[in-house]
Amino acid sequence: MDDISIKRTTLTARQQQILDLVREAIEQTGAPPTRAEIANTLGFRSANAAEEHLQALARKGVIELVGGTSRGIRLKSDTLLAVNDAREARESFVKQFSLPLASLAQLTLPLVGRVAAGQPILAQEHIEQTYTLESSMFSRRPDYLLKVSGMSMKDIGIMDGDLLAVQKASEAKNGQIVVARIGDEVTVKRFQRSRAGIELLPENAEFKPIQIDEGDESFVLEGLAVGLIRSQMFS
Repeated sequence: MDDISIKRTTLTARQQQILDLVREAIEQTGAPPTRAEIANTLGFRSANAAEEHLQALARKGVIELVGGTSRGIRLKSDTLLAVNDAREARESFVKQFSLPLASLAQLTLPLVGRVAAGQPILAQEHIEQTYTLESSMFSRRPDYLLKVSGMSMKDIGIMDGDLLAVQKASEAKNGQIVVARIGDEVTVKRFQRSRAGIELLPENAEFKPIQIDEGDESFVLEGLAVGLIRSQMFS
């Protein structure tokens, strides 16, 4: 971001650095940083040092401090206007020069946690958080991420805690890895259909296949696996 100086006010280099940090936090997240976050970012020994600099900025009329909250830092109107102008300029630049290449596109995907019985898998109450990821990570465009529970698919590298990228689907071909709901449970297995019905096959000899009779209304195919993200990426 371009440096935006505050007219009519002389700041020390450190004060300008802290002001820039506050503006960038508000610009990027919509909220100011805490004193501890400022201290950690700038290498202060304690949050008290950040507080002293914030008090100096407040005395110079650049910011306002609000008591009773760890993020009680407000930019004065002219400072906030400069931040908004910078945000709008950046967004305009991104819209103008973004490359329309699928491999460069980013996806914002919800992470589905525990699924309640009888509710859609993407119901708002099931979504724990969201991740922004490169679309090139996946063989096909996913609709959501599902946290893997258990080791029934470990022999093909799907481990407990991994995030499985899932594309919504109601049909599957034999051999595909699917997300299926059986009654109150959601499971990841390999799909196999025969005249006898549907089998959901584990990839671990310690687990048994799950047999599904044709017409079993407790069975719902939720989607197809189109990618995998190791849990270590988020540790």
